[in-house]
Amino acid sequence: MKIKEIITILEEMAPLAYAEDFDNVGLLVGNEEENATGILVCHDALESVIDEAIAKKCNFIVCFHPIIFSGIKKITGKNYVERAVLKAIKNDISIYAVHTALDNHKDGVNKIFCDALGLVNTKILVTKTNFIQKLITYTIPENAEQVRNALFEAGAGKIGNYEDCSFNSTGIGTYMGNENSNPEIGERFEFVETQEIKIEVTFEKHLQGKILKALFSSHVYEEVAYEIYDLQNQHQNIGLGMLGELTNPLNEIEFLEMVKTKMQCGVIRHTELLGKTIKKVAVLGGSGSFAIKNAIQCGADVFLTSDLKYHNFYEAENKIVIADIGHFESERYTKNYIVDYLKEKITNFAIVLSEENTNPVKYI
Repeated sequence: MKIKEIITILEEMAPLAYAEDFDNVGLLVGNEEENATGILVCHDALESVIDEAIAKKCNFIVCFHPIIFSGIKKITGKNYVERAVLKAIKNDISIYAVHTALDNHKDGVNKIFCDALGLVNTKILVTKTNFIQKLITYTIPENAEQVRNALFEAGAGKIGNYEDCSFNSTGIGTYMGNENSNPEIGERFEFVETQEIKIEVTFEKHLQGKILKALFSSHVYEEVAYEIYDLQNQHQNIGLGMLGELTNPLNEIEFLEMVKTKMQCGVIRHTELLGKTIKKVAVLGGSGSFAIKNAIQCGADVFLTSDLKYHNFYEAENKIVIADIGHFESERYTKNYIVDYLKEKITNFAIVLSEENTNPVKYI
């Protein structure tokens, strides 16, 4: 099996278009045309993980965090990033990172976080904006169903839990072809007035090329009239963080003790307890200080995240309990999810869960 075939499967799990602009996701090291001997899934592709891949005869590493994040001008082995990259290249090991492409997925990092805590009724906390486009096109009634179905097949018309969504209205279209035209209805130089269907659908913007290809291949007109608009709508199924509920509410101490146990936290730093019952829980795996206001606005009783600075704790304003459970801890089950996903999609192939604990933070 070629590495590029595995990458196709990974991008079904975590489309690269979902990643944040600042991120560095996808194939970071290696050649996608190489045949994969085995897949090692890890949290961080450190030098020790490269050694593990070599020992376990895996030449493709799928990691959560990208080992190459900022630009590299030299690769001389002077730091942990360069040493890992050098060793991977020397041993023909490819490295692929998913990071915020999986963070932003509705079934990704934060759903995994919620599931670990037993939360139900989950929804995205910070929904992604500037990600939806709208297509408007026009065709004759006899061609409308064919065009709609082609657009749906290409990925258009998905809104929340619904598929094949469109709006259709009737009107009168007019045109007159010149000497180079070959009209479907009427003749050259003839003014044509005909009934048309206006079709409107929305789609995720990274699908635009696929959507237009479907439109042109299914449309009967020689010249296809269409319009594409950027929408300001929030995408309710893509975004960072998640909001969920406990089926059995707990008091604050009980809740934090439960989190500490289930997420295997060395320590939890938190704001002043408010003496309230915990029912609605907001989570954001990794660094999540930017979402404190979102958690408050959503009416969460507690917000679990990591990498909070001193002044971030003041932002609770006695409205919410904020808890920093540790960066690695908040994402600890992500690699297990990736392994399970790949094993379901690829059978009879070596898919290995890394045994290396790459958490750089230790506790006493």
